[in-house]
Amino acid sequence: MFSHKDIWRGIDRLAASCGYSASGLAKKAGLDPTSFNKSKRLSPDGKPRWPSTESLSKILSVTGATMTDFISLIDADNDNENSALRTIPMVGFAQAGKAGFFDEDGYPSGNGWDEVAFPNAEYQNSKSIFALQVSGDSMQPLYRDGDILVISAQERIRKGDRVIVKTKNGEVIAKELIKQSAGKISLKSLNPAFEDRSLTLDEVGWMARILWVSQ
Repeated sequence: MFSHKDIWRGIDRLAASCGYSASGLAKKAGLDPTSFNKSKRLSPDGKPRWPSTESLSKILSVTGATMTDFISLIDADNDNENSALRTIPMVGFAQAGKAGFFDEDGYPSGNGWDEVAFPNAEYQNSKSIFALQVSGDSMQPLYRDGDILVISAQERIRKGDRVIVKTKNGEVIAKELIKQSAGKISLKSLNPAFEDRSLTLDEVGWMARILWVSQ
């Protein structure tokens, strides 16, 4: 069983691993910015105050962390080095269409990448993970301007998966894979205001699966 101190340690470590203060993480999750202040962790008479399950759910959602990730952070034996979560390369959609950011297999390469915290332990050792930051409204209502999509260039893609496709002419699009045959892929637009697409495999540079989104 985890103690009151363990739970708050986990929140502090999760916030730090994603580049936030505890109050910054609370604000990011749509909570009162003072919710996680140390002064609020004890009542005036000294009794421990615990974060609500709703608060925990919200901070896991905005950071992309799983409960397994969080439990690894609240382990009292974790030191600061082991509890720090890795970062992954991130670039904007507009930049992603330019030459020099990916190799021919869709793996990040070259310079100009930023970094973003990536708290999902399942993929901690994968070098095929990267992030794209959404710009514009072409993916609404599912993905909004400023959202960060985490993508795997190695994950197996199935019908119904949401994917990023980069064409050989440099276009980068986010769609849902409807069908893939020996010579063509059919893609459904995430925004009904935009048309679905059909591309021959000769037109496709690479296709990668969207793992999750940080909103």
